[in-house]
Amino acid sequence: MAVFFNRVLKVNPRDPQGGEKKWYATLKSVGHMDEHAVAKLIADETTLNPKEAEMAIYQLEKVMGRLLLTGYTVQLGEFGSFSLTANSIGCKDEKEVTADTIKRVRLVFRASRHFKELLNTAKFKPAKEMLPKRR
Repeated sequence: MAVFFNRVLKVNPRDPQGGEKKWYATLKSVGHMDEHAVAKLIADETTLNPKEAEMAIYQLEKVMGRLLLTGYTVQLGEFGSFSLTANSIGCKDEKEVTADTIKRVRLVFRASRHFKELLNTAKFKPAKEMLPKRR
């Protein structure tokens, strides 16, 4: 298995005004997997049939959404945890901070130690070495 990358020439993101352009590696997606495809893969590795795996994914999405929107951090085994963070406008007085000062909510994923170790085993190849997709 390999994670593919492209080489891209762009300005330094820390100095967008005057910095010289440099080459950076950007990861290349090899495709998109929806929940139906993921469910089939799960079914291949468990005793679930594809529809049962699909229903489990659907229920996980539903329950996680409800838990996150009620303030919980959701830990999923050795995968990692999900939580919400907010970006808000800074105020001089504490009483000025209201729900209206929150401008954006973000979903944050924090990989577990186990999953970080897995990510550290990634092997990288230039995207030019990707095999053509079979039809």
